[in-house]
Amino acid sequence: MTQHVAARRAVLLVGAALLGFHFLVASLSQAPLSPVKLRYYEAMTEYLHPYFTQNWMLFAPDPLTDDRGILARARCTDGTVTHYYDVTTPAIRSTQDSRFFPPRTARLISSTLQQLNQSDPVLSRIRETEKEKKKPVLPLLPAERTSRVEAERFLARYSLTKMPDVCDGRAEQIQIRVYYHEMPPWSQRKKPATEGKVSAQDLKWLKVSDLR
Repeated sequence: MTQHVAARRAVLLVGAALLGFHFLVASLSQAPLSPVKLRYYEAMTEYLHPYFTQNWMLFAPDPLTDDRGILARARCTDGTVTHYYDVTTPAIRSTQDSRFFPPRTARLISSTLQQLNQSDPVLSRIRETEKEKKKPVLPLLPAERTSRVEAERFLARYSLTKMPDVCDGRAEQIQIRVYYHEMPPWSQRKKPATEGKVSAQDLKWLKVSDLR
């Protein structure tokens, strides 16, 4: 009986330690820029992404104001380039069709897109100020570059799983196009002609062999 109680306490202690570690990492990832955060930024991102990434864009002072997603196309071994495949819409429809137990695949895309353009608020303000003053903009930190490269690779790998028959299964390269649909102002939401602004960002071509 004593051994059973001791084992139970040990399990509870291990569980509490793991839970404490998780909340510590999540809290540190949302903390202001500091030497500690810069040092462990890459490790924190790798642990939290994609399921535990914190996203506060639905709340003030910076609520989400656009709809974003990805398209993907491939270059075959014979040099031909395919049309763009809509990767995001099927994932959203799958979530909407299953209200009680929705899959989390749509969040994989949204979280990675957040990581693709994520930067510390302090650094973002510094860069915006430098742009306004037409000064040299502060380059990306090594941790920021690593985070963005990982996001690009993840989006490419994920898109390949949704395009299994592209190029008859022999795609050589893949390219991701990120689209942003800026929502119209709330005051103009009822005007039929108001559609908002659409922009796109083409990521670089990646070799399929390097993604596997």
